[in-house]
Amino acid sequence: MLKDDRNPGALAALPDEALIEAVQRQTFRYFWDGADAASGLALDRRTLVGLTGEDRADERVAIGGSGFGVMALIVAVERGWVMRDAALDRLRRMLDALFRATRFHGAYPHFMDGASGRAIPMSPKDDAGDLVETSFLVMGLLCARQYFSEDTAAQRRLRSDIDTLWHDVEWDWFTRGGRDVLYWHWSPNHGWAMNHPVRGWDECLMTYLLAAAAPRHAIDPRVYHSGYAAGRGFVNGRSYYGIELPLGMPYGGPLFFTHYSFCGLDPRGLKDRYADYWDLNCRHLRINRAHCVVNPHGHRGYGETCWGLTASDDPDGYLAHAPDIDNGTISPTAALASLPYAPAEVMQVLRHFLTVHGARLWRDYGFVDAFCEQRDWFAETYLAIDQGPIVVMMENHRTGLLWKLFMSVPEVQAGLRALDFSSPHLRAPAP
Repeated sequence: MLKDDRNPGALAALPDEALIEAVQRQTFRYFWDGADAASGLALDRRTLVGLTGEDRADERVAIGGSGFGVMALIVAVERGWVMRDAALDRLRRMLDALFRATRFHGAYPHFMDGASGRAIPMSPKDDAGDLVETSFLVMGLLCARQYFSEDTAAQRRLRSDIDTLWHDVEWDWFTRGGRDVLYWHWSPNHGWAMNHPVRGWDECLMTYLLAAAAPRHAIDPRVYHSGYAAGRGFVNGRSYYGIELPLGMPYGGPLFFTHYSFCGLDPRGLKDRYADYWDLNCRHLRINRAHCVVNPHGHRGYGETCWGLTASDDPDGYLAHAPDIDNGTISPTAALASLPYAPAEVMQVLRHFLTVHGARLWRDYGFVDAFCEQRDWFAETYLAIDQGPIVVMMENHRTGLLWKLFMSVPEVQAGLRALDFSSPHLRAPAP
């Protein structure tokens, strides 16, 4: 079991670097101490029971959350929170479970049972292949393939198994017979009934990049340009709170758009014909923060030291919170995973959370998922897809570790070139 930093007041007194590390380490406990017992993969959520520190676990493994968990595990090894051999043992269990799991044209379901590998439906027709969640898993696995690069039997097998899973994803199948767009879901029971084309600016850039980068089953680059980079939800160009937004929905949408794909993709200097992605993400963040500072709905607690709207639990369930979908719920992951984009502003928020809300917000696995001062509500849950980006994006701010690993993947470099991206990470192709 990792060190448990339960005293929010003592943490708030730490210098910035020590405080960031303490938050990363405590949050990583979700993926280490709190993982699925059978598989070592990340559970979708864990729920507190009372104030004893005990919790109950959701039985569902989250595939995208497990990808973020793999990346957090790399941080833990690099930081010395867990030993390299222990991390390899955990990854071995995770990969064994992924090989046991039912795949659908190489793609995993959103949720699965860690012991048996059977799909657990997210909704009646969302019961099988989820290409977007699969892409976040593959992102994490490719980082692990790069990081565990030593010439030992265990690490050679790890890399080989990751290649097998990565190569087996039939990205082109999800064009639904050759259409110029990727579809999110496919089910042997319901076919394409979900009918969810992946268009417009959102969290799915990683999905298109990996689909273009795949050694087998790759999509044609036109699918990115005609599919994702098309439709009403892609180009914006309007201003919100005096800040122009090049791409995306009104007000930018939830902040996880600036986190999920960019846990691996380094936005610094990343450009294509549509946007400068560092600039885009910074603008999105500034709009989200400005909304909370202006606070047009008068929500209690909002301000310069308390902001951050993204998808999370809230008093009424679960919602993708954003400036235009704002019910007073602040999600700690929104600001904390944005540390690379606005370090000074995020550190203000972090210290505010600890000093003002203390143990109502800071618990066993870091900050609970969300809170709403307006209704005196604090979540009793943690979610894998919210905890993971905190650890990973904080590390990217500190050292760029996951950015360096992912951007060094040869297939990723080929995919970026195929989609006409430019990046400081791109090496000249071999002659």
